[in-house]
Amino acid sequence: MRVGCGRYRWVMAADQRPLNEVVFLTVAEVAAVMRVSKMTVYRLVHSGHLPAIRVGRSFRVPEQAVQEYLRESFVGVETA
Repeated sequence: MRVGCGRYRWVMAADQRPLNEVVFLTVAEVAAVMRVSKMTVYRLVHSGHLPAIRVGRSFRVPEQAVQEYLRESFVGVETA
């Protein structure tokens, strides 16, 4: 469950782990994991589909958020 907190900021409400245990990925790392361009990751962050925190002028995305996004976005193929 995600709770909105501002236009582009999201707080993970269900799985509250101590921040020192959260693994944050750069936009480039997320793009490599998802095999998409960095611009696609920026679009996901700015649209609110992928939660991120801002560090200076950069974004950091929790690794768990990437895994959840991919799990929720999976499209299964039905067989006849």
